Amino acid sequence: MKIEAYSPTIKRKEMDAVLTAMVEDKIGPGERSRLLIQTAKEQLGFEYALALRSPATALHFALKALGLQQGQAVVVSALSPLYYFHVINDLGLKPLFADVPDGNPCMSVATIENAISQKDEGTDVRAIVLHHTLGFLPDAAAITQLGLLVIEDISQSYGTYTEEAEGNAGDDSGEEGEKPGAQSVSHNVAQDAARSAKHYALHGTFAILGLEERDMLTSGGGALLFAMNRRDAGVLRNLAAGAAPIPNEYCLADINAALAVVQFKEFPKNIQRRAEIAAGYNQSSLSGRHKRFVPIQSGFAYNNYAFPLVLETGQKDVAAYARKKEIIIENAFEQSLAGAGITQAEQCPVAHSYALRTVLFPLYPRLRAAEAQRVSKLIGTLP
Repeated sequence: MKIEAYSPTIKRKEMDAVLTAMVEDKIGPGERSRLLIQTAKEQLGFEYALALRSPATALHFALKALGLQQGQAVVVSALSPLYYFHVINDLGLKPLFADVPDGNPCMSVATIENAISQKDEGTDVRAIVLHHTLGFLPDAAAITQLGLLVIEDISQSYGTYTEEAEGNAGDDSGEEGEKPGAQSVSHNVAQDAARSAKHYALHGTFAILGLEERDMLTSGGGALLFAMNRRDAGVLRNLAAGAAPIPNEYCLADINAALAVVQFKEFPKNIQRRAEIAAGYNQSSLSGRHKRFVPIQSGFAYNNYAFPLVLETGQKDVAAYARKKEIIIENAFEQSLAGAGITQAEQCPVAHSYALRTVLFPLYPRLRAAEAQRVSKLIGTLP
């Protein structure tokens, strides 16, 4: 039987929650959206949040809340989602594309500074949208020291955390090619289960937690936009209920919120299952020549959002080999700025190399043990 590259983690509890919302005729924005915000607050500790219809809507309002003026520039990674480009342009802002360092899929201080140094004369760079790509963490503490406004996108990194001291910020020393192990990525199931509801400190002015199909948590579509402190929360409150309040058409529907509430509650079980599967994949990858991304932080505990490999051979050959085994793999960055051809290889050579060579293997809680074993065997025998 064919193993798909991705399957949403929708189980009976999620289905029951959605059905209850439908039976009660409460599918628009309302009580369940408020319950979702309260549930998320218990895990993330934010001061205030808005439940919105999509990550694109959340980014739109986040940039608007920063008070940016038309023509000002926003730094984004070349491996950021494609919708970033459209939202930034629609607001009359300029995207400034930054590369990623060798061995890690997130922007660093060095790559951001390099992008700014190459900007057009007269470009006023005011903000950064910091995407936590594939669940990895950028050095947000160091990046905020650049003096720019920062929006963090934790859609793929919810559940990843680090115990790294802020004094270690800014190290880009991780090199592509290091093999995965206990020293770099945590796959201890008991440890993962114990910390599964914990999160890491956020440093941006605002943060976005996407709830789309491919995000770490899903509501079938939607996002939370939130602020961690009172001052920034006040800005969001004014945006939501000011002279031009956010209408219901932009707000998350209760039918989606009902699903997301259950996703939060089931997250400890789901992240534990992800860790169990990833442990087998990691062991199999040790015998191959393809590379893993390396976290820049010490004490890094990965949420196992995905299992990416940076290939040393052609992607088509590996995909064809996987299909023969009835296993579907995906290009990790097909829907990124680099993958869609928005950025140029000369601008962001590392990101473009990763966009061509990085693939994702099936890793989701619904994967059965026998299926996970088949994928592990595939990883260990890749051409």
